[in-house]
Amino acid sequence: MKYTQINTGILSFGMSGRVFHAPFIYTNPHFNLSAVVERSKKAANQFYPGIISYDNIADLLADETIELVIVNTPNYTHFQYAKEALEAGKHVLIEKPAVDDTTQFDMLLSISKKHGKHVFFYQNRRYDGHFLDIKNVIDSGELGKLIEVHFRFDRYKMELGQKYFKEDTQYISNGITYDLGPHLIDQAISLFGKPVKFTKTTSINRPDSKVADYFHYQLSYPEGLNVYLTGSLLVASPQPAFVIHGTKGSFIKNMTDVQEQQLLDGMLPDNPSYGLEPAGLEGKLVTIDAANQKHESFVTPHKGDYNQLFEAIYESLRNNVDYPIKADQIKWQIELLEAENT
Repeated sequence: MKYTQINTGILSFGMSGRVFHAPFIYTNPHFNLSAVVERSKKAANQFYPGIISYDNIADLLADETIELVIVNTPNYTHFQYAKEALEAGKHVLIEKPAVDDTTQFDMLLSISKKHGKHVFFYQNRRYDGHFLDIKNVIDSGELGKLIEVHFRFDRYKMELGQKYFKEDTQYISNGITYDLGPHLIDQAISLFGKPVKFTKTTSINRPDSKVADYFHYQLSYPEGLNVYLTGSLLVASPQPAFVIHGTKGSFIKNMTDVQEQQLLDGMLPDNPSYGLEPAGLEGKLVTIDAANQKHESFVTPHKGDYNQLFEAIYESLRNNVDYPIKADQIKWQIELLEAENT
């Protein structure tokens, strides 16, 4: 069994199933796209001939040939469906936000341990090309001791979203904080770890909105490092997505990863052009040398590759390699998401 493909089922064939999961399971030779749940519209077979389309989640979980289940259903269902999948003897890959709160998170890990099955966390933005650029510059040490870091996720959407569970306060995991917050928080934690302390601010600005459409976190780290995470649905002129200042220089980079748009356009991840950033969008690196002279350059972009996340799952299941997106990192993320405004 060590070298066999991982039979995988996807619990929903909406946008995330079609765009962020199925193309990778289909093109990665370590996986087999076995089944999907489609309650009404049966569209998966048009893209993936031979795939089984179950009418409901219970039927998919009863399929004994499926080893890995992707939980990409509405936010508020993540805990329940992940729990049911683990109890059915499946490994689980769970979309962001993983669960509503730390109580659910601890329960999920306990269930995972009881049944001897893995829970993997889907944080694909660690594999954005622009974020790989950021990580490489930080790891190089060219910026010296880091002082101030800004990560932003700006959009302009005055109208309320069509996904009801993101716009209603009866669901804990609502609003922009639980929607875009997991991306920025995970990126910060993956680079800098758990903050010593943090502050949180959210606000509601769209007409008739019940949920936050703006958030801002300040994360404080040892040695004076401050990290600022901001998301907004009302920014008409987006700011640079990543601004990093250190004692020896600065790095500025826009959100330039092309993977989501390529996938929406129907490109598969095995296309040679996949993940390649267009020329002219390179991040700007400014450094100061020992003679106090300024040097400016543009950093060659990395190829974005969400497939690295699926490769990491394969290596974990077949070769016992540690999965890079750690449970404690996700728990820290949830602690920040569920915190009250300060």
